[in-house]
Amino acid sequence: MSEEILINVTPNETRIAVVENGVLQDISIERSSRRGLVGNIYKGVVSRVLPGMEAAFVEIGLERTAFLHVSDLYQSQRYDNETESKHYEPISRTLNESQELLVQVIKDPIGSKGARLSTQISLASRYLVYMPLAEEKVGISQKIEDETERQRLKDLISKLNA
Repeated sequence: MSEEILINVTPNETRIAVVENGVLQDISIERSSRRGLVGNIYKGVVSRVLPGMEAAFVEIGLERTAFLHVSDLYQSQRYDNETESKHYEPISRTLNESQELLVQVIKDPIGSKGARLSTQISLASRYLVYMPLAEEKVGISQKIEDETERQRLKDLISKLNA
């Protein structure tokens, strides 16, 4: 099995491709004029809590304050086994103004709207996803469709956790 990583850098753009056995597996393009924020992790400060919207605005050092909805708060989620649905604590019970929290950008700012945030931090690699706040700290990437390979990786993770 041969694997190559091809990198092309120009003043305006960086392109990276992963090729296995002559087949393109992954490609990433980053433009210097339009760098996205999705995936970035910040230590933010709650600037305003809006109980009516079940949301908060969080200052993370950008031009506009970022938006955090209660459904993206890790601490507020409760799962109801009877109805098999998620329920959320009111945001006013979970967050206070001036509170510091670790957040990850899940949607870039658009126009007059700030970035969308989540406290459900995840660091994705090609095969695994590390989720430091979740009960299961390591998950399998959804990009892996082969069930045999998914099971093999799950077994390896189980052995490491034992």
